[in-house]
Amino acid sequence: MNVRTAIDQRIAAALSTCTGVDSPALVQPARKPEFGDYQANGVMAAAKRLKTNPVELAAQVIDTVALDDIAARLETAGPGFINIFLSAEFLATSLDRKQPLVIQVDDPYTVVVDYSSPNLAKEMHVGHIRSTIIGDALALVLERLGHKVIRKNHVGDWGTQFGMLITYLSETGENSEVLEDLEDFYRAAKTRFDADAAFATRSRLAVVGLQGGDPEIRSHWRRFIDISLNHCQALYGRLGVSLSREDVHAESAYNDDLPTVIELLRKQGLLETSDGAQCVFLEEFKGKNDLPLPVIVQKSDGGYLYATTDLAAVRHRRNELKAQRVLYFTDARQALHFKQIFAVARKAGFADPAMSLEHHPFGNMLGKDGKPFKTREGGVLKLAELLDEAETRAFELVSEKNPDLAEDERREIARVVGIGAVKYADLSKNRTSDYHFDWDQMLAFEGNTAPYLQYAYTRVQSVFRRGNIDVDSLTGEITPQEPDERTLAVKLLRFQEVLEQVAADAYPHYLCTYLYELASQFMRFYEACPVLSAPGETRVSRLLLCERVAETLKNGLGLLGIETVERM
Repeated sequence: MNVRTAIDQRIAAALSTCTGVDSPALVQPARKPEFGDYQANGVMAAAKRLKTNPVELAAQVIDTVALDDIAARLETAGPGFINIFLSAEFLATSLDRKQPLVIQVDDPYTVVVDYSSPNLAKEMHVGHIRSTIIGDALALVLERLGHKVIRKNHVGDWGTQFGMLITYLSETGENSEVLEDLEDFYRAAKTRFDADAAFATRSRLAVVGLQGGDPEIRSHWRRFIDISLNHCQALYGRLGVSLSREDVHAESAYNDDLPTVIELLRKQGLLETSDGAQCVFLEEFKGKNDLPLPVIVQKSDGGYLYATTDLAAVRHRRNELKAQRVLYFTDARQALHFKQIFAVARKAGFADPAMSLEHHPFGNMLGKDGKPFKTREGGVLKLAELLDEAETRAFELVSEKNPDLAEDERREIARVVGIGAVKYADLSKNRTSDYHFDWDQMLAFEGNTAPYLQYAYTRVQSVFRRGNIDVDSLTGEITPQEPDERTLAVKLLRFQEVLEQVAADAYPHYLCTYLYELASQFMRFYEACPVLSAPGETRVSRLLLCERVAETLKNGLGLLGIETVERM
């Protein structure tokens, strides 16, 4: 249950009854316990509009609103705030283990999440990690809330470089199902292309053959694509990303629809010829000298561009997938491109007005020096190398803290902690900001890090182990008495609210902040409120509260694509 939404709707209804006009309740979590659990801030704006006393209006709303099943009391505060204190009965009922902390929404929709999208000409590098893990977290959250999620990995598998790669692959006789190093292969092909004019000519002819459907060239192309996708899937597996081969819908998949896109734009009167190219000019996009910027959809030589493919993708997602919402996760440099694509798609009728097209950009991943993250030699770091180093560093850390654990267990913990640390360091930052990659910070067991949250989970498990507790056999209810355990109980109830906010705004860091606050509050509760030594019903209540904390930490981290371990 989304407690905040339930309270907001009821107070808004009461406010409307008292004023005769619709006014938002503006319910927010209270900043301090003395202000209650939630606070409604909308009365003052309504009172100002109606020129009435806000404190008196707040009192009228309290007398009118029906919240007896949720709140123990409501009170006015300051210039017209309404403080809401949840009842003990509501907390006990809502936190009962039979009640899920997350339920599916009443109005699910079909949503396409477009993310990762590497260029298959090269091996994945650190530049691909943000789109991959941010998009995956959104897909998991949306799915958990009951929406129909269609993942789309719009990989780059079409273009001039593939003529070079196909020719090199066919002439060198590479026969491995998975080439050992795609970067080395690409560099070797490029060196040959630049040095051998005859090879370059054959490569250009291969592009023509590829676009024209030559069976042999298409066969070589499919083989290279298969090899490249195997590389991608191996990395997705290590990252714990939910993308599969079935989610790949590459640039080439839209190839047959590109002439149709051009023809439909022409019929709509949107095409203009500029220097031999077919373009769409929209008044809302202007450049230097206040002249409209072109959206080029077909080059003068008849070739198509990314814009054409993206327009075809919009058509496919509306007509075939029946998408009501489409989320694109790419870096901020593509912001103008997507604004133009969405505008052209709507002008051409490729997307109906009810279809939400959303570009959710992200900033750059920087080194500690504030510059783009690279290898010591100045090259782009492969994603596989980054993950290798994460696991190595985590293994050293785990071995230092728990040298008595068997090596196999230490390595498994290191894998979970290392990969989780890399992902969480990214997801915990506002995605629109650049962030600095810092090994020491991300692997720390203090602060807003994955190891801290994973440790909080293991600490709960250690309570059950030390007390020899069979959690499933516990009977009773959560009846928080002390301030720290009540604050923890209220924090648990906000899980649904936070997930709905993440789904609406596409900001995974909201969930990270929530989990960090939950873990921190658990640590305060653990220090202030004895669990195993508590008497009778209090002990059972606190054990059940611990169980719900562990469940929420595990599920919350899982929605970020991060695993947990039973001990660290």
